[in-house]
Amino acid sequence: MAVDVVRSGVAGWGARISALVHGLPSGYRNVMAELRRVTWPDRDQIKQMSIAVILLSLAIGAIIALMDVILQQVLVRWIPQIFSGR
Repeated sequence: MAVDVVRSGVAGWGARISALVHGLPSGYRNVMAELRRVTWPDRDQIKQMSIAVILLSLAIGAIIALMDVILQQVLVRWIPQIFSGR
């Protein structure tokens, strides 16, 4: 039983590598066939989506900056004033 496991482990690697090498051309053909079926966006769609991503990134950056200012005021100024007794 243990001998079979050892033998199948060694032979298994060779079979796996062989299957991988033999499967590469058909895998490549499948990928190329799939890419031919993809509906690619046109220039106007790319432009519109790029602008949307830039605006969304700026909006998220503004929200993070606002949160930073608010938390800085609370943690650096207000809390020490409360506990310092001033």
